Amino acid sequence: MKTATATGPEQVFARLLQLERLARQAETSEKLGWSMVNDSQSLFGFRHAALLINGRVQALTGVSVIDPHAPFVAFTERAVRQLAAKDKVAQATMVDASLLDDDTRQAWQSLSAAQAVWLPLKNRKDEVFGGLWIARDAPWQESELLLAVPLAENWAHAWQALAPRRPWRSGRRKSKLIIAAVALLAILLIPVRQSVLAPAEVVPLGGLVVTAPLDGVIAQLNVRPNQPVHKGDLLLRFDNTVLKAQTEVAERALGVAEAELRTSAQRAFGDAESKAKLDLLAAQVEQKRAELAWSQDLLTRSEVRAGRDGIAVFADADQLRGKPVSTGVRLMELADPQQAELKIELDVGDAINFPDKADVALFLDSDPLQRHDARLERIAYESALTPQGSLAWRLDARFADNAPRIGLRGTAKIYGERVPLALYLLRKPLAALRKAVGI
Repeated sequence: MKTATATGPEQVFARLLQLERLARQAETSEKLGWSMVNDSQSLFGFRHAALLINGRVQALTGVSVIDPHAPFVAFTERAVRQLAAKDKVAQATMVDASLLDDDTRQAWQSLSAAQAVWLPLKNRKDEVFGGLWIARDAPWQESELLLAVPLAENWAHAWQALAPRRPWRSGRRKSKLIIAAVALLAILLIPVRQSVLAPAEVVPLGGLVVTAPLDGVIAQLNVRPNQPVHKGDLLLRFDNTVLKAQTEVAERALGVAEAELRTSAQRAFGDAESKAKLDLLAAQVEQKRAELAWSQDLLTRSEVRAGRDGIAVFADADQLRGKPVSTGVRLMELADPQQAELKIELDVGDAINFPDKADVALFLDSDPLQRHDARLERIAYESALTPQGSLAWRLDARFADNAPRIGLRGTAKIYGERVPLALYLLRKPLAALRKAVGI
């Protein structure tokens, strides 16, 4: 067996053992790669060799720093990719130019030697993770390939020990990326129901609002929150001390006016001046009678009675008792406990398009695992300030089944139209970006 530089079998065998020893002594994968493409030159007599790992050149004969854009590097990687595409990298073989395209063959003629051999590097599972492109001017002999195969196995074992790599599957990584991108795009195009969350409260439906009938101080409260009441029951009483005094004064003033009118009427038969005062005194009597009626009406209003059957809906009795109020101030509400609706305060930043009769799901704070279904009935035309000081839209929904107890609060989920998953996930980030950059 003869090689380009080592002629005797003993010299060839000695050189082979030396290369295997150098591979075992290599401290890093860089030193091993340098030995593979340089130290083996004395055994095979090649012009140049290139080490490729996972399709990329890692070492070149006589080159310490690899330029990934060098013409020879680009040619070698392209040629090996074409061999891999035709499943010609699994076995040691002399490279056939017919397996390459026209541009690669032309680059071969100008950049590499005429006779090239491919030596694969495999892991323990017999999977190719790299190889060597070895080119020289002299034709390769079959005996040299038989010598190179066990040496390549030794190099592959040493490389795996220094820098374990995944098996090289040319073109599969790009295909996997394309498949993953298409799958991700398909997932992002899946239509999903858009939805938003908002705080909600169960409120009376068609309740009777009880307001303060006069200016005054609430002296007595006769009902408790959520207490059943009947029409005509006394709900509360205002402090009527002043009203009683005003009524007594008005009664006495009316008596005085009526007495003066009677006296003038008796004198009118013989006194012309008294007769002239009759109309004035009669008008004063009517005025005093009206003042008395007004005082009596206010005194009657000081007792607020129920205008319908239902339950008294208000927050706290202690907050009303002894509280000075003005006319028209809301005190409580009388409602049918079986008739309730859902009041939703939707933040203006969460507003989306809702279809007619949009589905609403209520999850109460007191029972977050129980779902209560409802249908959206009304959406306020304008947003308004909430008690917390934020702008929100008022939404009203009707319950599909039995309504929860009036006064309970929770979180409502309002469902909108179907949109792609990408828009569902990126709606708020896109809105924030548009607000920030003004697009």
